[in-house]
Amino acid sequence: MAKAQNKTQVTRVDPVDFIASVEPEPRRADAEVLLEMFNRVTGLEPKMWGPAIIGFGRYHYKYESGREGDFMLTGFSPRKAKLVMYIMPGYRFGEMQERLAKLGKHKLGKSCLYINKLADVNLAVLEDIVRDGLAYMYDKYETWDE
Repeated sequence: MAKAQNKTQVTRVDPVDFIASVEPEPRRADAEVLLEMFNRVTGLEPKMWGPAIIGFGRYHYKYESGREGDFMLTGFSPRKAKLVMYIMPGYRFGEMQERLAKLGKHKLGKSCLYINKLADVNLAVLEDIVRDGLAYMYDKYETWDE
């Protein structure tokens, strides 16, 4: 089966410019903190994935169905309703459940961590979650820097 294209692709938009346009101001301030944190934790250059996701690195996946493609290793989006962190392996590995118990107010999707505002969570624990997710991805998938 040929490599499928994800709907969400890397764009040429500068993540710093994107964050400068985020409203309201408290959401923009949280996005600036997240950008610095993800830069430090990943050591990777941020790229815009689609119109609103700031992603770091890439990995190659292949499903049992034969579908395969490339996507970001980790990232975040300062959405209007909530901040969204993309922890690609999800939350059912390693010490993730223990970390989530210490994180603070949040909700989970399959690979999404939803937070109202950074003041609701322990930033050191959030860093650990991002770091653990990234380590898992490096261990399990073919990855590369952009």
